[in-house]
Amino acid sequence: MYNSIDKLSSLTNTSNATLTKTESVGEDFSKILQNSIDEINDTQVKGDRAMADLATGEVKDLHQAAIAINKAETSMKLMLEIRNKALSAYKEISKTQI
Repeated sequence: MYNSIDKLSSLTNTSNATLTKTESVGEDFSKILQNSIDEINDTQVKGDRAMADLATGEVKDLHQAAIAINKAETSMKLMLEIRNKALSAYKEISKTQI
């Protein structure tokens, strides 16, 4: 009888540790996702600023402006592709019958 209580107690502790670890992974994923979105936003702002500088003639280095614009465009395309793949995966998972 005592052994079964110990097993139950250890099972509960293991379950709690797994839940805490899962919550930690979820928070880490959330932070990574937020950081990525912030980076893309910063890149977009720099690209917009470079385009505005090109339009107004305030460009000091045309090469750097072109790089900033292309980097912003590429990062936006990458983000959209990742979003599309995530939505596609979600739709496939939601179609799965349990």
